[in-house]
Amino acid sequence: MKFFLDTANLRDIEEAASWGVLAGVTTNPTLYAREGGRLAEFHGHIQRICDICDGPVSAETVSLDRDGIILEAEELHALAPNVVVKVPVMPEGLAATKVLADRGIDVNMTLCFTVPQALMAARAGARYVSPFIGRFDDISEDGLEHLGNMIVALNNYDFGHPIEVIAASVRHNQHVVAAALMGADIATVPFGVLEKLVKHPLTDRGLESFLADWEKVKNA
Repeated sequence: MKFFLDTANLRDIEEAASWGVLAGVTTNPTLYAREGGRLAEFHGHIQRICDICDGPVSAETVSLDRDGIILEAEELHALAPNVVVKVPVMPEGLAATKVLADRGIDVNMTLCFTVPQALMAARAGARYVSPFIGRFDDISEDGLEHLGNMIVALNNYDFGHPIEVIAASVRHNQHVVAAALMGADIATVPFGVLEKLVKHPLTDRGLESFLADWEKVKNA
């Protein structure tokens, strides 16, 4: 499973890239706003992310009509060759995705919550489908069960083009573990979750023991 970072924070992206584990980045207007971003600097910010990460960088459209989505998508795609356009699952989004896919622009279909939505996204030509795990947990439903159902359904068919499932809205380590065991292609995680995935108490204990033993050797 590949790891995408869900952020607009350049320092976090640089740090994750330095570990050698960063396969891509997903971002959206909310994440950009949290970094104090301004509309006039948005395209430049996406370009800076693409300079750091050579994998897919998902940038989200905000229009709700197909013509507006297509226009925004083409502007975003022109920023860098690795830009992927995030489009929400809805009739206008599906129509826009069909046009964009025909023009060779990769689409990450987001806000996906059901098997039929995932199947329609794939049929429309989406390169990535993003089931939102944590949003289901917020309403006391099993987001992982929905994710698993979408993975099985998508794997049942040949859509004539590559399609990858992104486990999105990941809140903690167990989401990532379960998504990997189900066969999700990608997990998009906040930097804080990525940090926790590296750590384990037994690893920390082993390092402490190693350092203590090494001090004994040095002082012998």
